[in-house]
Amino acid sequence: MSHTLQLSFSSSAFNSLVKVKRMKMRRVRTRCLQVLCSSEHSTSKDEDNAHNEGGQVSSRVILVERYSNGTAKRYVLDDDLQLQTFLVEEDMSALHSPDERLSWLPDIIKDFILPAGFPGSVSDDYLQYMLLQFPTNVTGWICHTLVTSSLLKAVGVGSFSGTTAAASAAAIRWVSKDGIGAVGRLFIGGRFGNLFDNDPKQWRMYADFIGSAGSIFDLSTQLYPAYFLPLASLGNLTKAVARGLKDPSFRVIQSHFAISGNLGEVAAKEEVWEVAAQLLGLALGISILDTPGLVKSYGVLSLTWLSMRFLHLWLRYESLSALQFNTINLKRARILVKSHVLHSTVPGCMDCNREENILAWSQFMKPKMIFGSPLDKIDGVERSHFMVEALLKLYANEKYILMVNQQPEDLKFYVSFKVGATSASVLRSVWQTFWLNENWDSNGDVCDQLANSIMELKDRFEDFVQKLKGGGWDTEHLNLKVPREISIDDINPL
Repeated sequence: MSHTLQLSFSSSAFNSLVKVKRMKMRRVRTRCLQVLCSSEHSTSKDEDNAHNEGGQVSSRVILVERYSNGTAKRYVLDDDLQLQTFLVEEDMSALHSPDERLSWLPDIIKDFILPAGFPGSVSDDYLQYMLLQFPTNVTGWICHTLVTSSLLKAVGVGSFSGTTAAASAAAIRWVSKDGIGAVGRLFIGGRFGNLFDNDPKQWRMYADFIGSAGSIFDLSTQLYPAYFLPLASLGNLTKAVARGLKDPSFRVIQSHFAISGNLGEVAAKEEVWEVAAQLLGLALGISILDTPGLVKSYGVLSLTWLSMRFLHLWLRYESLSALQFNTINLKRARILVKSHVLHSTVPGCMDCNREENILAWSQFMKPKMIFGSPLDKIDGVERSHFMVEALLKLYANEKYILMVNQQPEDLKFYVSFKVGATSASVLRSVWQTFWLNENWDSNGDVCDQLANSIMELKDRFEDFVQKLKGGGWDTEHLNLKVPREISIDDINPL
């Protein structure tokens, strides 16, 4: 099904584009353009429409937006100045070199269990190790299930019945509770595994918040013993989600500590600190429980737990605030870029980490940046071939295309990344965004302001990088990931 959008352009509408693009155009007169958008996947017949009967090409592809699901949107301009978009299926096998041992596995499962970019993103021995680790862990949990029955029987479960049936039933209920909880870790690891490298402090803090919520379910089992299994299962599920956030985040933090490549030793010493704290905490907890009258009622017990939990969360926040990462993620990039745009200075690692808001989400920070946006979703921009060509010309030397909506009360910056974009491209787009946000003129021409921001970027970005290096920041390994859901391919650079 096709939809036709009528757009009218006068000669004044092209003046700014002429200045920005610096290209010769024919004498412009008011005319009507048609933008044809096809909502169906095109076939080979659609592509044949781009040729005359004699085989001569009568249209040209301006750019291609490639999607991670294997489809691509082609922007085609014909001789009648009609901009057409076609959704086509693409052969992704040429773009990837999958491991043949997993060729039978559906892509959705591969994305869930394997790191992004596999096999190129991990070492050659990764898959063999994981294939052997899986049955190893299966046998370990079988043993755990069997010994749980013996442990419960040893503490008296089933002793009054004279049989082991009660102990076995209790073991099944207990292991089922653990199994339901494990689903949370499975979901977190498979769905959100790519988040922890960027902001481990945030996710480590959120892990404690979620774990606290899980403890509430456990605490309520005393009030509703008949619902022990569902309440305990919910508690385990919530705490398993928290553990799924905590463990990967803390591994990143441990890697930050191991500046001498001594990650194993750092992890081992961390165990010493943790076990010592565990023993002391258990001793104090037993003392509280054993003190006559201190926790004589459920209310006093709950209040004591709540007080300790608030103290725990505050201490966790303070400990995470003490971390001084010299890597640049999106939050720290915002702080560094803002300082450079406004004052031509870059804060050091200590000052920047202190200013970083651990709990804030980058998506809700100002200015608002939307990464990986398709061109035809940009707000406030006429989707004509003149605008598309102007953007391609404007960003010919960049690996991204940045546009701004034209609502001054709520500026939004849309960034679409080209094929070959890197973390440095993300950092450049952040710098341009902050310059535009600080110098935005709601009455000015959009293209003129974009051109000015790119000129400023070219003039000042190298100074920004040099000051980052001088401030001790790691500019070689940026934690700024390029969205891979959509990528733009310049077919005919202008």
